[in-house]
Amino acid sequence: MKREEILKLEKYLRSVFRLDIIEVRQRPQKDDSAEVYIGDEFIGVLYRDEDDEDDDQSYSFQMAILGFDLQ
Repeated sequence: MKREEILKLEKYLRSVFRLDIIEVRQRPQKDDSAEVYIGDEFIGVLYRDEDDEDDDQSYSFQMAILGFDLQ
């Protein structure tokens, strides 16, 4: 993902989650996804989904929650 796209996604996530410390970072050698952090803690991956048929673009956010984090 390009920096402009990352900044738009970061702004959106900060607004939705009402958390100004969310940061979206480029992934090394990956063009279709970016990493999401809260402070220094990695929380998930944002994937760009492109629909070639409709020329539509969307994103999906994947976050794993480990069992020991819930205790």
